[in-house]
Amino acid sequence: MTTQKLFKKIIDAITGEEKIVDLTAVEIAEIQVRETAYQQQLADELAAKEAKDSATASAVSKLQAIGLTSEEIAALRG
Repeated sequence: MTTQKLFKKIIDAITGEEKIVDLTAVEIAEIQVRETAYQQQLADELAAKEAKDSATASAVSKLQAIGLTSEEIAALRG
């Protein structure tokens, strides 16, 4: 497995001097925590969308079962 060093680029706005600095273990850990939280947020959003889609499909099925047409259902949905 290849080990990559993570770094950050620091630019002095006044002088324009650029420095490349290795990230500390704390900074790497913070990035990993943010990445994990982001992945969890994506998973939560996907689950919520799937739940909403499922509820919508269930409601449409029930409306069709009582005799509403696709056009009438579409009109109800706006």
